[in-house]
Amino acid sequence: MRKLVLFMHVSLDGYASDSNGGLDWIPYNEEFEKYAEEVVAEVGSPVYGRTTYRMMESYWPTVLDNPNASRHDMEHAKWVQDVKKIVISGTMDKAEWNNTILIKDNIAEEIKALKEEPGKNLVIFGSPGAAKTLLELGLIDEFLLTICPVVLGGGNSVFDGGVEKIRLKLLSSRTFKSGIIATRYELEK
Repeated sequence: MRKLVLFMHVSLDGYASDSNGGLDWIPYNEEFEKYAEEVVAEVGSPVYGRTTYRMMESYWPTVLDNPNASRHDMEHAKWVQDVKKIVISGTMDKAEWNNTILIKDNIAEEIKALKEEPGKNLVIFGSPGAAKTLLELGLIDEFLLTICPVVLGGGNSVFDGGVEKIRLKLLSSRTFKSGIIATRYELEK
C-alpha cells in the first residue's frame, strides 16, 4: 500500500508560506536542489491543492519550451508533465493539465483508493489548505518537513486550528549548510 506523504517547507514558527503566500524565505541552493531531486525520486503522484496546482500548471510547461532552462529544471518539467498528478479542490470544475485527476468530493474515499494502487507514494507538495484537509481526515502517513532558519511571525500554517494532537516518530533528520533541517516522521503507533 502506498503512503500519503506531506512534503512541506516550514519556518521555525511553523508557517508554510508568509502572510502574502510567498516562499522567498526558503534558502534554495545546489545542495537543497539535490535533496529535492531525492524526494521527487520517491514520488508516484504529486498531490496539490488548487493554488499550488495553478502555480505549477502555469510554470512547468513553459520550461519545456525554454532553451535556457537548466538541466535540473528541464528534467523536472518533463517529469511533472508526464506524471499522474492529483489536485484537490472543491472550487475547480476541471483540471486540464496533462495527466491530472481532480478530486472535488469524497476526498477520503478517493485518496484511500489511490493509496491502494501499486507504485510509489503519493506526495503532497506544499499546498497548506489541501494538506490541512488531508490531515484533518487522518490520511497523512508521513511528514517530510524541511525546517528553514527563519521566523515569519505569520502566514499560512497547516498545523493551526482544527487539528487534534498527533504524535509522531522521527525516522530521519538531516542538516544542510544553509541551516535547513530536513526531517521525516511517521505516525506513532
